[in-house]
Amino acid sequence: MIGVGRPAPMFVAPSRANPRFHFASQGGAYVLLALLPRDPVARDGMRAQITAHQALFADDRLRAFGVLRDEGLFAQAQEANGLRWFLDVDGAISRAYGALDDDGAERGRWVLIDPSLRIQFWANAPEEDARFFAALAALPPPERHAGTELCAPVLVVPRILEPALCRRLIDLYEADGGTASGVMREVDGKTVGVLDSFKRRRDAAVKDEQLQAELRARIAARLLPEIEAAFQFKVTRMERYIVACYDARDGGYFQPHRDNTTRGTAHRRFACSINLNADEFEGGDLRFPAFPGRTYRPPSGGAVVFSCSLLHEATSVTKGKRYAFLPFFYDEDAARIREANLGFLAAPQAPVTQPA
Repeated sequence: MIGVGRPAPMFVAPSRANPRFHFASQGGAYVLLALLPRDPVARDGMRAQITAHQALFADDRLRAFGVLRDEGLFAQAQEANGLRWFLDVDGAISRAYGALDDDGAERGRWVLIDPSLRIQFWANAPEEDARFFAALAALPPPERHAGTELCAPVLVVPRILEPALCRRLIDLYEADGGTASGVMREVDGKTVGVLDSFKRRRDAAVKDEQLQAELRARIAARLLPEIEAAFQFKVTRMERYIVACYDARDGGYFQPHRDNTTRGTAHRRFACSINLNADEFEGGDLRFPAFPGRTYRPPSGGAVVFSCSLLHEATSVTKGKRYAFLPFFYDEDAARIREANLGFLAAPQAPVTQPA
């Protein structure tokens, strides 16, 4: 049962471009779901409405997804800016959004999802078509959908790493040169690192144990108490010692993603981004699509901390290089999850040490 104000049901389904499109990757724009029934008359009526109102659809404002249950029609469906199609052969998406009953009864349904991925309103087709599309045409810009500015639930803490230590980390990266950084994906039941166009970044590992200890000491003394106060979460584990570089020469970026969506990353609780040279680059800010209207840039040596479940992106660096130290945090309960999931990793991960 869907209802206004509730989180939109998430799913993974084939699209024309991606056999495993994660709907949770959306956010930052309105989303129209058009759930088309198998009945050809009702289905063609909804397709006609989509065509007639296609001028409303654009990736940065209102994205439309038609949901088809027929593989032949899905294979023929045409996509354009702001309009895509999902295949729903087993009816799981249709059931989740109330367009298919357990007894097999179908109905055409329009669902409008707000930029924070919550149900804004819905209507049945065809009897409510005119009212629904009139409401779509009157939508305010995505950044004003809530009627007030939305701030992502993040913590920004200055003065975690002193300037000299920031410079040491940058020098370490420059001496190393970094290697291309991939993304974690589920492939044949294993969590593997994949290099693709989803991300443009190079990373250098911090291997010196003394330097690792210095980083842990500062994070434990200066950042972890603030995390516990803000989120009532006691960090006991820290994963990953890397210096990352987003370079304007290749438009360094990381598209919208979450940090805990695979078995090999399910233990991660909080992500941390510590800028090392915040005044030396343009672009390259942290953005949370579900909370549109602003971006976040901690000062040099300062940290921004947020839940790994939040959809986020690193916007393109347009000038200079952005250097950052990027650990993950978790606790003992999550450590047990990590231990249980080690068998799903395609290759061993770097050792994880406690921050204090």
